[in-house]
Amino acid sequence: MELFLDGKSDMTDIYHQIRFKEDSKREVLWKALWNYYFQYQIDKDDTVLDLGCGYGNFINNVKAKRRIAIDLWKDFPKHISPGIETIITKLTDLSDIENSSVDFAFASNVFEHMTQDELSNLLVNLKNKLTSKGKLTIIQPNYRYCSSEYFDDYTHISIWSHISLSDFLIANGYEVSKVEPRFLPLTIKSSIPAHPLLIGLYLSFPFKPFGKQMLICAKPK
Repeated sequence: MELFLDGKSDMTDIYHQIRFKEDSKREVLWKALWNYYFQYQIDKDDTVLDLGCGYGNFINNVKAKRRIAIDLWKDFPKHISPGIETIITKLTDLSDIENSSVDFAFASNVFEHMTQDELSNLLVNLKNKLTSKGKLTIIQPNYRYCSSEYFDDYTHISIWSHISLSDFLIANGYEVSKVEPRFLPLTIKSSIPAHPLLIGLYLSFPFKPFGKQMLICAKPK
């Protein structure tokens, strides 16, 4: 996950020590999400871009021809599997990525850490990087269902619901193709053990109890 701290890398490190610590449950979750969901969204010949990758739990599990991970956190490459390209930069700077090269862009728990101007800038720049079939998939807290917990993370800046974020994407020249208001629970920080079969079962439910994170898919118009 990227934090927009404009050079305050020490604060980014502190955030990873306090709020966003490495957690084995996170790896179990993302491996299950790949096996039960994302492998059906990504082709083996695709180029996949992970925006604000954090510890790399998503991109490390992806099987694709080319994988790219971006984050501002200077230590994130230590957590990235061999064969994945790493770029240490702010998400508003996609200059190291070729135009019309990305088939699947992904952002998990990132956009709530950005101002609207920053996100708009990212969306405009990302358009040029996506192929003709390229799309953006977003997972993040849905304020409508987690308002009492949303600002427990002191780095949250912008408030987004599945409606407001969808409208913002449309306003910035994207077409929204899928919206799941309740895709995942808010956090892995619980006493309940993370188990792949339970995660797979949860994803199969037409209605997802405890779902406080949304999933939105969009592509440029």
